[in-house]
Amino acid sequence: METVGSFDSSIIITLAVPAFFILIFIELIYGLASGKSNYRLNDTFTSISLGLISRYIPLLGLGIQGAAFAYVAQYYNLKLFSSSSVWVWVFAFFLYDFCYYWMHRLHHEVKVLWATHVVHHHGEEFNLSTALRQTSTGFLWKWIFYLPIFIVGIPPEVFVTVAGVNLVYQFWVHTEHIPKLGWYEYVFVSPSNHRIHHAQNKHYVDANYGGVFILWDRLFGTYKEELEELKPIYGTAKPLKSWNPFKANLDIFREMLVDSTRTKSFKDKIKVWFSRPNWRPEDVKNKYPIIKNDLENFKPYNPEVSSEVKIYGWIQLLFLLVISAVITSTVGAQTYLETSLFALILTASCTISLVAFENYNLKVFPEVVKSIVVLALIFPGNILNNELLVTQLMLFQSLLNLVLITVLSLVPKKIFSNSRN
Repeated sequence: METVGSFDSSIIITLAVPAFFILIFIELIYGLASGKSNYRLNDTFTSISLGLISRYIPLLGLGIQGAAFAYVAQYYNLKLFSSSSVWVWVFAFFLYDFCYYWMHRLHHEVKVLWATHVVHHHGEEFNLSTALRQTSTGFLWKWIFYLPIFIVGIPPEVFVTVAGVNLVYQFWVHTEHIPKLGWYEYVFVSPSNHRIHHAQNKHYVDANYGGVFILWDRLFGTYKEELEELKPIYGTAKPLKSWNPFKANLDIFREMLVDSTRTKSFKDKIKVWFSRPNWRPEDVKNKYPIIKNDLENFKPYNPEVSSEVKIYGWIQLLFLLVISAVITSTVGAQTYLETSLFALILTASCTISLVAFENYNLKVFPEVVKSIVVLALIFPGNILNNELLVTQLMLFQSLLNLVLITVLSLVPKKIFSNSRN
C-alpha cells in the first residue's frame, strides 16, 4: 500500500508542472499581444508561491491521508475491482470526479472546510496562474471524501493515476481567453463555466463544483451558465487584501476562532465552525461587522509599490521557480532535515517578498536576517550539504540579496519612478 501515500504527489502532476509554466508564459504573451493581458506581478507571484508552498506538504509527508488510505484499503476493502480491466480505470475516473464534486461542494458550504479551500478563491485576476493558487491546509480533511474509492476496492495505482489526471485537467479551465465551447459545456467543465465558479457576483456564487464533468452540477442543481451581460468579478466577497501566504491560509481559521471567542452563546461557539461560510453569530456580527466588496465600484487589490520592490520581486520569483524545481527533482539526494529546511527557507523568502508588495518600500531587515540565517546554515557544512545544487543556489541567492538590498537602499530614490503593478 505504499503508493497510497502518493495521493498529492502523483508523478503525473510532477511531470505536468513544466507544461503549466510554459502555458502560463504563452497566455501572458498572447494577452500582451492582444491587449487583453490580466497578469500582474503581485497577483501572479502570490499564486505561484502558494502553489509551490502547498507542494511541500506531501513532499514532507505531513498529514495522515496516506496512512488513512492504507488502513481503509487493507481492512475495509470490498475488493470489487482489479487494475487489469480497462473499465475499472474508466469507472475510477468517474467515481473520483463524483467524490471530488461533493468534496468541493461541501468545502463551499461548511465554514471549517471553506477555511482550507478559500485560498484558491482569493485571486482577483483569473488566468492560468490562478490554477496554481492552492491551499497548504487541505491535507487536514480533504482525504476523507475519497475513502469510498478505497472501500469499493479501487487499486491504489489506479486511484493515484486518475487523481493526477483530474487535477491536471483542471489547470486549463482557469482562463478568460477561451469562449464558450458549445456542446462541450453540457458534459465537461470548461473555462466558461469555471469562470462562474470563481466569480463573487451574487448571481454566480455557489455553482459549478465539478472537476472534469459538469454533469454532476446539472444533476444536483448547482449549475449556472456564464451570461454575456454579466461579467464575472473574481475573488471573495470578504477581500483578503494581502499577498501574505500565511494570512491567505489562516485567515478564515482566525475569523472562526475570534468569533467563537467573542460570542456569548455556547451554541454559536460551536455553530460558527460548521455553519455556512457567510454566517456569523448575531451578537458578533453586529458589534464587529466585516466589510465586504462593493461590486458596483469594485477595484482589485493592487497597492502601489516602488520600482525597487519590483526589481527585488522579479529576482525572487526567478529564484523561487528554479530552486523549487531543483528541490523536487533532487529530493532523493536530500535528507529529510535538508528538505524541511529548504522548504522553510523558500517559504520565508516568498513571504518576505510578497509582504513587500503590500507596502511601498523593501522589507530590508527581514531579508537581511533571513539571508544571514541561510549563510549560517550553509557555511558549517554539517547542516546543509554544500554539494547539493539547492544549497549552492540558496547560497548565491542570499549573497545576491544582501548586495541587492544594499544597492537598492543606497541608490537615490529619484532614480526610480513610482509605478503600480
